[in-house]
Amino acid sequence: MEKRNYKSYFCKNFTEQMSTIEKLKWRYATKKFDTNKVLSSEKLQILKEAFNLTATSFGLQTISLVVVGDKGQREPLVAHAYGQKQVLEASHLLVICIQDNIQDHDVNDYYKNIEDIRETPSEILEPYRKSLMDMMQKMTVEERRQWSKNQAYIALGNLMTVCAIEEIDATPMEGFIPDKLDESLKLKALGLKSVLLLPVGYRAEDDMFSSFKKVRKPIEETVIEL
Repeated sequence: MEKRNYKSYFCKNFTEQMSTIEKLKWRYATKKFDTNKVLSSEKLQILKEAFNLTATSFGLQTISLVVVGDKGQREPLVAHAYGQKQVLEASHLLVICIQDNIQDHDVNDYYKNIEDIRETPSEILEPYRKSLMDMMQKMTVEERRQWSKNQAYIALGNLMTVCAIEEIDATPMEGFIPDKLDESLKLKALGLKSVLLLPVGYRAEDDMFSSFKKVRKPIEETVIEL
């Protein structure tokens, strides 16, 4: 049986762990993007797949990602984001959206997808499908939207972490007028409502905020071990 060099193994893993932490320290809410730098199609695909792989309650995926690359489409959005120029200056604008309303067919389609992909007999899935259907039907439309918004924030956190690992700069935004943005991007026709914005790209060299030290509470105050 091959002997593992445990000292080398743990040193390697510790180095990888520190590398991850260093990348999270490198991340900041970018204030100024380099308008001449554009994400490659490969980097953009990583972000799309990371979004699609985000954990959601029951795996129902009642959230969508709208990717806006065209600057002509983005220019009027700056006013809807209270003048935050990152919306236009970034390589791309990611708009995290929720379904306007979750319908019965969403639940049915989800379990049909499980049946097809995992080859699980429908009779095994039926109790779970009925339980989720009952839960959704007992909610008001606004409760369903709030439920979906909770998933949107999970997706935002996931995307921000992936951005840090891939050394993509990003700016998470809640400060915008959803109704105006939805109207400009014609999201209502897609049955979607915008919740969060995430301009992504590469920081400008003269963005002074990139060199600022992170301000955080001591870890002993935020992490409690029982």
